[in-house]
This record gives sequence, structure tokens and C-alpha cells, in this order.
Amino acid sequence: MEQLESEVPPLPPRFRFRDLLLGDQSFQNDDRVQVEFYVNENTFKERLKLFFIKNQRSSLRIRVFNFSLKLLTCLLYIIRVVTDNPGQSASASHGAGQQNAPSGTNKWFVYTERKVSSVIVAIISFLETMLLMYLSYKGNIWEQIFQVSFLLEMINTVPFIITIFWPSIRNIFIPVFLNCWLAKCALENMINDVHRAIQRTNSAMFNQVLILICTLLCLVFTGTCGIQHLERAGKNLSLFNSFYFCIVTFSTVGFGDVTPRIWPSQLLVVIMICVALVVLPLQFEELIYLWMERQKSGGNYSRHRAQTEKHVVLCVSALKIDLLMDFLNEFYAHPRLQDYYVVILCPSEMDLQVRRVLQIPLWSQRVIYLQGSVLKDQDLLRAKMDDAEACFILSSRNEVDRMAADHQTILRAWAVKDFAPNCPLYVQILKPENKFHVKFADHVVCEEEFKYAMLALNCVCPATSTLVTLLVHTSRGREGQQSPEQWQRMYGCCSGNEVYHIRLCDSKFFGEYNGKSFTYASFHAHKKYGVCLIGIKREDNKSILLNPGPRHIMAATDTCYYINITKEENSAFIFNQEERKGRPPLGLYDGPSQLPVHSIIASMGTVAMDLQNTSPPDVSGCKLVPPTVNGTGSRRPSIAPVQELADSSSILPCDLLSDQSEDDSVFTDDKGHSSTEYVKGYPPNSPYIGSSPTLCHLLAEKAPFCCLRLDQGCRHNSFEDAKAYGFKNKLIIVSAETAGNGLYNFIVPLRAYYRPRKELNPIVLLLDNPPDNHFLEAICCFPMVYYMAGTLDNLDSLLQCGIIYADNLVVVDKESTMSAEEDYMADAKTIVNVQTMFRLFPSLTIITELTHPSNMRFMQFRAKDCYSLALSKLEKKERDKGSNLAFMFRLPFAAGRVFSISMLDTLLYQSFVKDYMILIARLLLGLDTTPGSGYLCAMKVTEEDLWIGTYGRLFQKLCSSSAEIPIGIYRTEAHIFSTSELLYLSVSSLQSQVSVSVEECEDTKDRGDESRSNDQSDHPLLRKKSMQWARRLSKKSTRWQGVSRDQSKDHAQRIAQQRLNLYRRSEREELSELVRNRMRHLGLPTSGYDELNDHQNTLSYVLINPLPDTRLELNDVVYLIRSDPLAHVAEELPVHSSSLKERHESSLDIREDTQL
Repeated sequence: MEQLESEVPPLPPRFRFRDLLLGDQSFQNDDRVQVEFYVNENTFKERLKLFFIKNQRSSLRIRVFNFSLKLLTCLLYIIRVVTDNPGQSASASHGAGQQNAPSGTNKWFVYTERKVSSVIVAIISFLETMLLMYLSYKGNIWEQIFQVSFLLEMINTVPFIITIFWPSIRNIFIPVFLNCWLAKCALENMINDVHRAIQRTNSAMFNQVLILICTLLCLVFTGTCGIQHLERAGKNLSLFNSFYFCIVTFSTVGFGDVTPRIWPSQLLVVIMICVALVVLPLQFEELIYLWMERQKSGGNYSRHRAQTEKHVVLCVSALKIDLLMDFLNEFYAHPRLQDYYVVILCPSEMDLQVRRVLQIPLWSQRVIYLQGSVLKDQDLLRAKMDDAEACFILSSRNEVDRMAADHQTILRAWAVKDFAPNCPLYVQILKPENKFHVKFADHVVCEEEFKYAMLALNCVCPATSTLVTLLVHTSRGREGQQSPEQWQRMYGCCSGNEVYHIRLCDSKFFGEYNGKSFTYASFHAHKKYGVCLIGIKREDNKSILLNPGPRHIMAATDTCYYINITKEENSAFIFNQEERKGRPPLGLYDGPSQLPVHSIIASMGTVAMDLQNTSPPDVSGCKLVPPTVNGTGSRRPSIAPVQELADSSSILPCDLLSDQSEDDSVFTDDKGHSSTEYVKGYPPNSPYIGSSPTLCHLLAEKAPFCCLRLDQGCRHNSFEDAKAYGFKNKLIIVSAETAGNGLYNFIVPLRAYYRPRKELNPIVLLLDNPPDNHFLEAICCFPMVYYMAGTLDNLDSLLQCGIIYADNLVVVDKESTMSAEEDYMADAKTIVNVQTMFRLFPSLTIITELTHPSNMRFMQFRAKDCYSLALSKLEKKERDKGSNLAFMFRLPFAAGRVFSISMLDTLLYQSFVKDYMILIARLLLGLDTTPGSGYLCAMKVTEEDLWIGTYGRLFQKLCSSSAEIPIGIYRTEAHIFSTSELLYLSVSSLQSQVSVSVEECEDTKDRGDESRSNDQSDHPLLRKKSMQWARRLSKKSTRWQGVSRDQSKDHAQRIAQQRLNLYRRSEREELSELVRNRMRHLGLPTSGYDELNDHQNTLSYVLINPLPDTRLELNDVVYLIRSDPLAHVAEELPVHSSSLKERHESSLDIREDTQL
């Protein structure tokens, strides 16, 4: 029993598990106190205040009622005045026993007839005023009493209440018309409540205009009623005459036909004029200030316009005139965008240049500038972002901290996506590591990705930057057509080529090739219409394939991408006589007939041009007649036709993963040092998120970080300069400020798997700041990639990194110099450094990136180059004509030696109309690798290839032999001096000869005169005299030399030639000696320095999709889109070992044929 009593008693059934955890809380429930909050709002006063003041909707109703009440009092006063009869009012007042009323007519402006309705309205107004005063009382009663509105209310209501209890003054005059001022105050309060109710805060301009109008109306109404009443004792003016007098007086016209007669009315006029002179200027000043502020902020884009019109929004942090004009010119270059409006949303105030441009009628009707922030929903609502067709968000590339600029762009993109989820986003980002933050955007252009990939391809495919820039700019190919230079006309015409798309079933260009191979369609479309088919997209696949190869069979649902002057919809077709008669025309090389119509280029849908036909070279049957080979009678075979369908026996796989044409994977350099094994694979370490995987040449084992340093030896090797490594190929040097993640995109295209191992160029990164381990980890897997700390303006650093063994020097614009006090001075340091390199190393190809495209005229600057001056004038003419590519004729840009990333801004703008342009550009530059898609490469035309003759025959040769699609030519020609240049050179030569001859004769006096003549040689008369003197002196010298001995003659000529050479090349020799001295100081051999080979007498330019009859010239570089070598490797059937040798030999034969 004791054990049972000691046990815990069982829990009653009412307990739950919650009670077991929390314990028994019954004792706490007895002490719980219920607390009520906000009990102060339960009082009668607070409830009235909530209804009359605090609540937005109820207070708005009170304001409307008060405003209506005041208007009613003014209306009753007007009715009383119109129906009033002064005689009857006087007799009525006497009949009421007003013995004390003034005698005569003065009683007419003291006593008036009263209506009962006016008394009722006055009582209601008085009660409402007192109630509102009680509810808004804050402890200072005198402040509320002496308010103007309260005093006016008492003047207009209290006398009515007094006359109820004092009948003798019941008809006394009360200035009820002063209620118009109370109505004005009520209207202002009502408008404020309306804006507060609908959350509208940008209505200051509307409020101020409303206040000004109400003030004018109240002044006129007060003056009209006051003068009319006071003139009852004088001229007895009607209400209309009083209104007429007030309008004439306030407008300062003053006809004088209606004037007040008695002094009270005259005094009232003086008072009203004084009030108007004080009140109205204040109102106008406030209005003008608000108007100016609105002009700065830009106002609003109305909802009605947004719903009935189409507009896009451009969001920038700082709007520059160059950026604005590039956007507007490119955006409105497309015909279907002419009716669009551009709304610019920028946080900064519009500068003077932008304001002037937007005042031009061409832009003032289509461009709306709004000052505001994208992070504010109110500003996005002003721009009607939710109704916009697109939103372009551009980064500020001139910022010193480009990472901070990207962060601002990311926040803007997030804000737009949050406010308008359905609005298409076009985002420009600077750093590749920030790209994944805006991957939700419809189109993203990463500046550093495109920049470095384009600079890298410039080293292996010359002028790739110019090629891509011309492709993404909208032009009609009319630039330079009035120039006397042939190359400028060709270059300008071909620059109008762009990329377009069309479905195969809807196309006249490609519709007939349904069921044919891609290569066959590309060649015959180019031969017949002059268009270059470069890629397709399957209906069931979103990927675009550049040159999918002859195995791809064209389908009716395929989307074709082609290069042409204009799109097919804007082209008219002019057929030759054979096609008009219904007979099939002869082929391009089927007989001695003329070529068919190559290209039908339309001028935007109206006019078509039938280009002049040319005859092909002499033919014999179906065979071409090329020149003999090695002086023998054997002749090369004619170009094979392009097959309609791919022949599996003739098309061999190109498996670069096991390419037997290349040597073993272990190489040895010239000194016998064994190098590291190379493999093909995907880079294991990407420096940022979002980089596209690319199959590359890699090292079998990662190189240690110490081995990546070019100028310092380590325990693995003792090399300290580029000469010690013994590289077989020329170097590619990149000068950059920091090792950013964008440099990764420079290395990848140069180490892609489709580049032969023997052609890989060593890459040296010349960095101002040493790279971090994260970047070294990303590049240590690539072969022949080194870095070195140094600057471009340090000659020792350049020599040590091997600039004399380099073929290309890439100068990347430094971030620290992008921001300058004067915008266009941001490139000053880069331009001067590159000019120094140009003078020190003339044979070096220098590829420079600039911040501003207009500064490219200073690249390789020559002060007395008349040809460059002529090109400058041509650029100005093209700019005046409205060309978007006025800078294209500058020799550095045409040759691909200079590039500005701002030129690629049009790529983002074009993607609004051509949503495929960004993807095609990425495929061309090697930033994306789609399985089955080709890549951009180049081949050089040699003397052995000139038998092909024309670009059209080259197209057939490449399509039939290697299934490669040419898209353009990079041509280099000899520089032709202008007449002024020849004159200058001849004068300089004559002056040099004169100087030598004078020294030879030892005539000191004449030598002094000649030196003075040289100092003033710019004068035309002196130049003419010096030339005449040179002729006379030359004749005398000839006669003197005729009688002298042969030894003296040879000695004099040798001295003269030496002095002439010294005069001409003194500066060059001085620079050469400087370089050699520094090389000796660094312990470097001077044998590799060649200062005489330069490019000063040549010019280069790009021809995009030239006509088929364009003649090939020696050293032409042809841009090719080569099909993917790995596209069909998996589809190949296994072969027997006995046939491997035959296949290998056949592959070698075709490769020789492919290389022309």
C-alpha cells in the first residue's frame, strides 16, 4: 500500500500532450488581463477626425461638399445681382422701418435685398467651419483664428446669423462674392486629396497651373462684383460692364469707355491692381520654376500614348552624345521601326549637346527624355515600362570601376524584371563573371567576351574586327561611291552586306534547293543571285548551324541565314533572256557564254540593279584551261562541280581528335628540348560562371605556376626571355592592365581544337599588374601561354617578352585611363604608346583597342600624309550624308589595326529586329561551339592559286573540294601616293641634293643661303626658286664632273649618296640604334631586329561577299566558314585496316586540293 501511495496519480482525461509540455496553466488564466489598444481613437472626437480629416475617401467627400457650397454662394450672389432693382430695394428697406438708413443714393451700396437661401447656406458653412476648427485644434487658438480663410469665413457667415436675431439690419450688404477665395482653397485641398488617394506624386506642375488659373479667376470675379456693387451709388454699372472693365484693366489695354465714377470703386481698383502685381508674379515664378524642373526631368509618357503607340525604353546611367546617336541611327535604320518612340530614362540631367540634338525635328517628335531612376517604380511608371516593346539597359563603360558599373546594370535589370516581367530585356554587361546574374534577360552582350575573342581572331584571321563590325552595322552600301578611288568604291559597296533570314519554303533565293545539300544550295545561290548562304536552323531545333556541311539536306521548314545587301523581301528579280523564254540557262562554266545575272540588289524594295556581266576565262568544253605546272605540258584539272547530294565515298571524315596528318603529340624544339605532350579536351577550370565549353589543345599535365612566368627561370627551366624558348612560330603579345577573366576568351579561340598543332602561336601576356592564382589556375592547362609583368611604355619589358619575334601586338584599352576630364582624352596614353611602337617596330602588326572610335584617326599618325588628309575629308562628307559608318575609310580601321568596343553596341540594337545576330556573332568568334556548326578561318591566295581567276570560281572550288563557304576577302594593295605627296617628296629630294652639292663645292655663302631657303621652303615662291637653282647646279656639276678624274667622280657620288641616305633615314637609324643598345644591355641578340620591313606603303581593306566576277589578287586572304570536323565522326562506319592507307592518301590529296 505504501508503494501505491508513493506512486504518481494518473492524469485526468482532460489533459493533452500540449499540457504535458507546457504544464498546468490554469492558475495563469485567472490572472490574465485583456488589453485594448488604440483606445484614443474610440472617442467621439477621434471618430469625427477620422471621418472628416484622416480618412482619404471621406475627407475627399467633405472637400467636394465644401467646394460646392462655396460655389453655390457665389452663384446665389450673381442671381441676386442680376435680379436686383435698386429702387425696389430702397423702398423695401424704408417700409421695414429703417429710419436710421442713410439718405440719397448712398444707401444703395449699404442695403440690398436678401434671400432666405443665402441665410441657410451661410449657417451650414459656419457650422462646418467651426467643426473643422475644433477637430484640427492643436493648442494654439490664435493661430487658427487669424488665418485668412477663417477670417473670410467669419465675414461671409456671421453677419447672416446676426441678422436673424436683429431684424433692423436684415438687408445690410454682405460681400458674399469673397467666397470665391474660399472655393479656391477648397479646390486645392480637394486636388491634393485626389492625388493622395490615387498615389500620384508627380502633379506639382498641374497643381501650380490650377492655382494660377484660380487666382486669376478670383481676382477678376472679386473686382467685377466689388465695382458693380460700389457703382450702385454712381454710374450704376451692370455686372457685364464691370466684368468688361476688369478684363480691359488687367490686360493693360485700358480703352477708357467704362470707368468707375465714385472714390470707393476707384479705391477698390487700386487695391485690386496692387494685389495682382504682388500675387501674380509669385504665381508665375513658381510656375516657371516648375516648368524648368519638368524640362529637366522630362515629364511623363502618357498611358494613352503607350497603349496606342509602340515605344522602347533606353536605360543608361549617363547619356553621351555618341551613344545616343549610335542608338538612334541604328534603331531607326530599319523601316518597320520608323513609327516607334524611344523613351530615355536616365538619372542624370540632360547635357547641352544632347538637348540640342533632341531639339532637331527628326528626333524631337520621336525621342522623349525622362530624368529618373530605374530603381523607382514611379519613374518606371512614367516611362510606361509595362507597355514597352523592349527595354535596353546599357552599362557605363567609362567608369573607372567597371565592376561597380556592372552591379548598377544588374540592379536595373532586376528592377525592370520585377516591375514589368513581360517586357523583353536587352542587357549590356561589361565583365563576363557578372553575366550569370542577368541570364534571365532575352539578349545579353558581354563586352569583354566579344572584345577579347575579336582581338584574338584578328591575329589569325586579319581584320576580323572590321568584318564583324561591318556586318552588324546597317548600311545600304552607298558609302564612297562618289570617290575616285576604286578600292573605296568596292569597299563601300561591300560594306552594305548584312545577315538576314528567311524560311526556305518562302524564299526565291533558296526555295528551289529543297532536298539538296547545304553546300550545293550555298554555291548555286551565290552564283545565281549573289547571296551567300552561311547557316540554317531546323524547325525542331533552336540552334543555328553555320555551314553544317554537305551532309545536311535542306528542308522546306528550314530557316536560312544569308549575307546580302538587303533582305529578299526588298529585292526585285531581273532575269536574263534564256530564263524569260522558259529555257534553262547555261551554267556558269558550261560554255563560252556570258555569266548569268550574279546579284540582283534592290534599293530597299523599289529599284533593282542588273550588274554588268563579264566573260569567264577561255574554256574548252567543260574544262578550265589553267596555266601549266612546272613548265611541263601537264595541266591541272578543272574545278569539280558541286554535288546536289553528298557522296559518302567522296566526303571523308575529318577527325581531328586522331589526326594522322599532324606529327606526334610530343614535340621537340630547335634545341632538342622535349616539350610537353598535347591532348585535346575541355579546359578543366573556367575562370567564371557561364563560359561556353570549347574543345581545345591542352597540356597533358598542368604547368606549374612558376613555369608560366616568361622572364624568370625556375627549377623546371632556366629560360628568362622569349629567345631562350626557341619558339618555332611567331609570338602573339597582349598588353593589358590586369589579368581579367576576359583574357580567357582571348586564349580559347587561339587554342581551339580545329587549329593545327604546328600553327599554334605562343601567347605572352604583358600585364601591368601580376595575375592572381585564380587566373593562373585557368590558363595553366593551355600550351605555350606565358605572362610577364611590364608596361607598354617600357622598352625593356617589350624586348624581354620577345617583341622582335612577335607577329602581332594586341594593345587592350586600360580601365584606369577610360575616365578623363575630357572624354575623348581617355585614349591619349594608348595612342601615344602605340605610335612609339609603330616607329620602333615598323614590321610589327599592332592591333589596338580604343575607347572612342573618333580617335582612330590618330593611329599611325603622319603629320604630312596627304592621303590621310584626303580620307579625313571623305569621312566628313560621308558623315554629312548621314552615314552610320563614316569612320570606315580610315586606313587603320579598314586594315583591322584598330577597334573600339562601342562599335559593337549596334549588335545589341540590331537584335531587336534580328534576334539571331548575337548568336551568329558568338559562333563566328568562337565564343559558342554548337555541335555541327562551323567556325571562321582564313586562307591566303598564293601565286599557284591565281589560275582560279575569280571569286565565283573560288567559291565553287571550295564547295566542291572541302565544303567550305567563303564569305569575304581581305585585300592588301600597294599604297598610291597622291600628287601632293609626290610633290613633297620630290621637293625634299631636290633640297637634299642641293645641300649635298653645295657642301661638295664648299661654297659657304651659298650654303647659308640654302639653309635659309630650307627653313622657308614652305613658301611656294622659294620652293620654285630652289628647284630652279637645283637644276642649274646639277648642270654645272655635270660639266665639272665630265672633266674630272673617274676616281674623284666615284668618291663624290659615294659621299653624296651616303649623305642623302643619312638625311633620309637619320631618325630611323636613331631609333634602331636605341633598340639595339637596349637589347645589348639586356643580353639579347640583335640579329632578329629588322627595322626596314614595314607596312607604310600598303593599304588593306575587307570585301564582304564580293561579286562572283571579282578577280582574285596575290596575297588575298579569304574568310572561310569551315564545317565542324567532329560533326559526323560518330556516324562513320568502322573501316578495315587494309583500307586505312588508301583513305589516308585520299585525305592528303583532298587537303592539298583544299589549300589551293
